[in-house]
Order: sequence, then structure tokens, then C-alpha cells
Amino acid sequence: MRVPRYARPGEVGFNMTPMIDVVFLLIIFFLVSSHLAKQEVHLELPLPTADSGEAAPEDDAQRVTINVLADGRLLLAGKPVAPEDLQRRLSEQRSAAGSDLEVRIRSDRSAAYQRVEPILLSAARAGVWNVTFSVYREEDVR
Repeated sequence: MRVPRYARPGEVGFNMTPMIDVVFLLIIFFLVSSHLAKQEVHLELPLPTADSGEAAPEDDAQRVTINVLADGRLLLAGKPVAPEDLQRRLSEQRSAAGSDLEVRIRSDRSAAYQRVEPILLSAARAGVWNVTFSVYREEDVR
């Protein structure tokens, strides 16, 4: 009786299918996460105007964006956050990112300063000293 031979002796091969699946999953994950990060920054808010200011640098620094809506609600990573919980969340972000964490505040121009002050206090208590505000320059206002 003759035994069929399907493979040549001595050949070893790798199954590339699982590796390709993992690579595609990683690509999809990074595309979705970058889309969500951009969506947070592009939330429609009528920002306040300023006489001076600089364009935000396009760098890879760790940045947390906090949106302050007209009614005073705070949004961190696109989700509502209580002012009392903000310090803990910023401390966690700082410990994960290191000392060069930036907090960017995007506030509705009609929001009162009393809504922004807890963000500044929470950032200082969490050890974050790099705080910036998003504004429009007066000549750029539509």
C-alpha cells in the first residue's frame, strides 16, 4: 500500500493569516481612535475672541481637551465629567503621560469664568502647569 505524500520533506512554512488579521485590527483601532480624538477638538463651540494669540503647534505632545459648554457642563474626552471628579482624572492622565501633559480648555464664549476656574484649580492640584485656551483671533471671527 502506498502512502500519499502531500508535502515535500524538509519544508517548513508559516501561516501568515493570523498575523495579517492582527495587523488589520490594529489599523482599524488606530483609525477609529484618531477619528474620536479629532471629533473632540472639532466640537462646534463659539469660542471667545482674543487680541493676541498663537496658532496651536502640530506636535505629538500629550494633550487633554476639556470643553466647557454654555450651560456650564464640562466634557472630557467627549464625555460629561463632574468638576469634583476632574482633579482625579487629570492626575491619572498626568501619571500616564508624564510631566509634559497639556490641558487645553475650549470654552463657549457665553460661559462664565466661574465655570472655567475649577478646571484651572484641578489642573494645578494635579500638577499640570501647561494650560492653554482655545480662542479665535478678532480678525478671524466670521
